[in-house]
Amino acid sequence: MSGLEHRQLEPEILDGLAADDPRALAARRDLRRINALMFQTKIMASLLRKFVPRPPRRILEVGAGDGKFMLAVARRMVGQWPGVELVMLDRVDLITAQLRGDFDRLGWAVEGVAADVFGWARKNEDTRFDAITVNLFLHHFDDAELVRLFSLMAPKAPLLLAAEPSRTKLALAATRLLPAIGANDVTRNDAAQSVRAGFRGSELSGLWRAVNGKPLEERRAGLFSHIFVGASAGDDP
Repeated sequence: MSGLEHRQLEPEILDGLAADDPRALAARRDLRRINALMFQTKIMASLLRKFVPRPPRRILEVGAGDGKFMLAVARRMVGQWPGVELVMLDRVDLITAQLRGDFDRLGWAVEGVAADVFGWARKNEDTRFDAITVNLFLHHFDDAELVRLFSLMAPKAPLLLAAEPSRTKLALAATRLLPAIGANDVTRNDAAQSVRAGFRGSELSGLWRAVNGKPLEERRAGLFSHIFVGASAGDDP
């Protein structure tokens, strides 16, 4: 038994730190490097090209963080997708004027929303998007919470596309190498916990089906990532 057969959720240190805490700032810098090492930007851009058949007008990013991940995705997509309206939802507003300027130069309009995802979804029942993207966020929730989250998000867009940690021995072992890139204690702890709370097999597909959604793809991607794409009930992308 590897201890990874079932998801293990524990609070992550970063979630309990103030946005301007030096350890949090360092951890977010580490996270940008981890996204690069996991090829998360390339993975998400590939999913968008494959499953979103027409240039979208509006995209919702859930768990946007400091926005740098979606900026990197936008830079890959802007040639095919001009003039996108992007809503970046996170519990803390980390969207800076510089980031807005970077998106402006791409021709994308950005709206940052600081809110609890569940509360925001309930208050904005009639808000619609062409797609919802999620990067390294779903693993923060247990299965019951994910079903609740999916039930709130599925009516808002025809597609939800997610890139999450893969719950494997290799991914867990790789977290022990993070000191080599100068990762701080927050990152080292939270990366290992993210793997233990990550996904494998068809776990997300089963939870998506629980809200009458149609899973389109779920698999391991690269060495450390797990991807999921689900269509909302009644939608045929």
